[in-house]
Amino acid sequence: MKRLPSVNLGYPTEAQGKIPSFRSVEEEATFWDTHDVVDYLDFTSAATITRSGDLGKRLTIRLDEADAEAVTRTARSMGVGPSTLIRIWIKERLGREAS
Repeated sequence: MKRLPSVNLGYPTEAQGKIPSFRSVEEEATFWDTHDVVDYLDFTSAATITRSGDLGKRLTIRLDEADAEAVTRTARSMGVGPSTLIRIWIKERLGREAS
C-alpha cells in the first residue's frame, strides 16, 4: 500500500545550489537514496518545527461500522491515523465556516 504524505510538501521544489529541483516525493527520495547529504550541507539550513498545542480535550463520536471502516481506509491511504484525519477534516470545515 502506497502511503501519501499527510501534509503538502511543496512540490515542485526549486533547486538549491547543487541540490536539484524535485517534482515529487518519490523523485526526491530516489535522489537522496543515491547521494550523501553530507556532500550538500552547505546548501541546507535548520528547519523550524512547531508542535501544535495540547490535544487534551477528548470528544467521542459514534459512527456506524461502514463509516468507521471508510474513515480508517481513507486515513491509511493518506498515511495518518483515523483520529488525525477526522481532526484535519474538522479544522478544514471550521476554517471554511469562519470565512
